[in-house]
Amino acid sequence: MSHSIFIGFRSLLILSLTLFTGVLFAQKEFSRADSLKGGLTQERIWWDLSYYHLQTKVDPDKKFISGSNTILYKVLEPYQIMQLDLQKPMQIDSVVQNGAQLAFKTEFNAHFIQLKEAQLEGASQKLTVYFSGNPRVAKNAPWDGGFTWEKDQNGQHFIATANQGIGASVWWPCKEHPADEPDSMLISVNVPKPLVDVSNGRLRKVEEHKNSRTYHWAVSNPINNYGVNLNIGDYVNFTEKYKGEKGALDCSYWVLSYNLAKAKKQFQEVPRMLEAFEYWFGPYPFYEDSYKLVEAPYLGMEHQSSVTYGNEFKNGYRGRDLSQTGWGLKFDFIIIHESGHEWFANNITNKDVADMWIHEGFTHYSENLFLDYHYDSLAANAYVQGVRSSIQNDRAIIGEYGVSYEGSGDMYYKGANMLHTIRQLFDNDEKWRQTLRGLNQEFYHQTVTTSQVENYISEAYGKSLDKIFDQYLRTTQIPTFAYRVLNNQLLYKWENTIDGFEMPIRIFINGEAEWLQPNSKSYKSLQNLPENAEILVDPNFYVGDFNLTE
Repeated sequence: MSHSIFIGFRSLLILSLTLFTGVLFAQKEFSRADSLKGGLTQERIWWDLSYYHLQTKVDPDKKFISGSNTILYKVLEPYQIMQLDLQKPMQIDSVVQNGAQLAFKTEFNAHFIQLKEAQLEGASQKLTVYFSGNPRVAKNAPWDGGFTWEKDQNGQHFIATANQGIGASVWWPCKEHPADEPDSMLISVNVPKPLVDVSNGRLRKVEEHKNSRTYHWAVSNPINNYGVNLNIGDYVNFTEKYKGEKGALDCSYWVLSYNLAKAKKQFQEVPRMLEAFEYWFGPYPFYEDSYKLVEAPYLGMEHQSSVTYGNEFKNGYRGRDLSQTGWGLKFDFIIIHESGHEWFANNITNKDVADMWIHEGFTHYSENLFLDYHYDSLAANAYVQGVRSSIQNDRAIIGEYGVSYEGSGDMYYKGANMLHTIRQLFDNDEKWRQTLRGLNQEFYHQTVTTSQVENYISEAYGKSLDKIFDQYLRTTQIPTFAYRVLNNQLLYKWENTIDGFEMPIRIFINGEAEWLQPNSKSYKSLQNLPENAEILVDPNFYVGDFNLTE
């Protein structure tokens, strides 16, 4: 087969596969309910959240909760209808503002509150929503979330919430859109004795009643809705202080009484995590609210300042190495991964869940950086390359905007490999580290878009990386470095790419590094190639490679 015919055949094959992929993974159809959940409706954008006081009474025997949410907000523009969200079978019992009950209409899980008093621009207002019901039971927390009602080994109730994806409104009424977060929050939870509630922030006080206790947890930083949690059980507590970049960080651990000894051993991972992540990402973002690790009846979740843990006090992912390299057993996956979300998800939060890769791509990459810090780059490289076998390339990493629709689960492994690839382009690792730290400083306690993150990294690099982000985030095509040795020259170009894709790549010729600048338009050549040269594409780049001479 001639060179030109072979190239043409390969391009046709790639095109055919791409078209076939497009048929297999046709775009999802969205409904009015999707738009109400994921869209910035007029009933959402005219007011800005300031504060929540969420009060909840939990009846474990009946699996029933009731309570209220007092919402403080600022009027950005005059409007008289407010959208709040609460999912069935939970119900809103009443809404009160300044002593007057307000009427509301319900459409799917959205509730439109008709305000009586004029909402004047710049005014600060508040209202209280009363709610009750038997909240949705989680089918497979944390992936299919809601309330988990379990019993521990001693027969005591063991209860937790986890609602990423399904939404916080699965159990409490809120403004269910990630673009707007309260600046602070108070969480008051009443539970029967002798149970303990652990929620976000710092424990302000415990009120004693005849047969119950009310725990008041104060959050002094902005918090996303899905990061708010309840953890109820027969907990015991131990603490330590970590000497971090911003001083002494209070670390508090809550576990079931009979797991105390195991926890004291396994949770020694926390200072190691903090040391590595403060090095790479900057100071832990919530010193004011402390760091907590709380045992839960499911695998785990990144609840802000109240990270939940159910990894069976084992290293790896319940004792399994996701990378199949051995390096995944050098750390406790849940402690490292879920804590990494304190920087990417809780400090920097996506404005739309279509950009969830900002949470998951960076945080999966944090596992790699933990290994890099405590071991070496060879360990880190092996780990991130090892997880590539789990990449599906089923659909784009970025989802659909305005309808609460995430992109592909590849946002974890492929997202991390994209970041690792981009890291190779930077002049040195210190410049890359300062870029990661800069992200957490520039967008400190903010909600962001993919474009903001892309632009920041491009500016730090010194050249636009738009086409690289487009290739990895918005298509399922993996760029292929196609090359051919002809006499003493190396012919090379990018294939299986979007228009205009250009990315430098490092290859090794007989073990010596060589940087090339291929494009997707035409072949370039490298002259004076040694006879019988051995060519290897640097495996730290997540690309395909194809030797046309073989």
